[in-house]
Amino acid sequence: MDRTARKLRFVAGTDWADARIVPLAGDASMRKYDRLHKADGRTAVLMDAPPDKGEDVRPFLVIARYLLGLGLSAPQILATDEAEGFLLIEDLGDALFARVVIERPALESTLYQAAGDALVTLHAGTPPEGLATYDPATMTRLSALSYSWYQSGARGTDPTGMEDFAKAFEPLLGQTTGTPDVVILRDYHAENLLWLPERDGVARVGQLDFQDAMLGHRAYDLVSLLQDARRDVPPALEEKMIARFIASSHADPDTFRRAYDVLSVQRNLRILGVFARLCMAYGRPHYVDLIPRVWAYLLRSLDRPALSDLRARLLHDLPAPTPETLDKLKEQCATRPLP
Repeated sequence: MDRTARKLRFVAGTDWADARIVPLAGDASMRKYDRLHKADGRTAVLMDAPPDKGEDVRPFLVIARYLLGLGLSAPQILATDEAEGFLLIEDLGDALFARVVIERPALESTLYQAAGDALVTLHAGTPPEGLATYDPATMTRLSALSYSWYQSGARGTDPTGMEDFAKAFEPLLGQTTGTPDVVILRDYHAENLLWLPERDGVARVGQLDFQDAMLGHRAYDLVSLLQDARRDVPPALEEKMIARFIASSHADPDTFRRAYDVLSVQRNLRILGVFARLCMAYGRPHYVDLIPRVWAYLLRSLDRPALSDLRARLLHDLPAPTPETLDKLKEQCATRPLP
């Protein structure tokens, strides 16, 4: 039985058997989505996460229930088939932060304040058991994707300098980020957040794409929100939001800011590698067009005096995303198999 037949069989076994199925845009993973329309106007969303392509719906279920238990807005679970990788979930609509800001620019600050406040609520909860830890070793390994994919692809050579980078970066992460102690959703940005103004407080922020949650530092998702690879967040708003978050979470300003900057470097290095890999291994060249923004975030954080040695190392090792560099990555689209 092919995947479509399995999907239709799953839907037929739910209360939505008579619904019309319309495809929705997917994301950077192997998951696909459909919107189900009933004749009475009600809608739901079908997640198709094929296990044979490495997808697993169980983490989504755990985190969705955790978020709902904190009073945050995650989709309610309507039906599940964990073995086959199908979920039927509440439809939270289409009002992504990224779209709302374009349509109503005056709401930008309100949206970001609400998203920051939702993070404070998230961090106040006791994390569910069994979450993996986003520790310095894991973060360093993922940051090194900038060498194994971005640097290697841009230069057309095997990566160089990666081991020396790792030896320097992992201790720095350990010194600045401490013990991971809160849930981090890891993709907390304007295309994964929905504006639900009819709800109250932090429930106005609809949460999506949180199945990769781990235990980490409370600055991580704030970096994800304010240094968005897909849209420009005004630097003044970023600084305002950092100050608001520090006040709301009662964090030490200097300690938090150091962690924020180092995690910015970590996250943006990882994204450089991921976007290059999405092009070269998965045939998705449009991600290469986002690399200059990610590079700009990286340089901004590396400008901090405490990171001057790391800045010198990375600017020596990693080529700037010039038009020629980006073209070279695109020329290798879908040509490089995963190791």
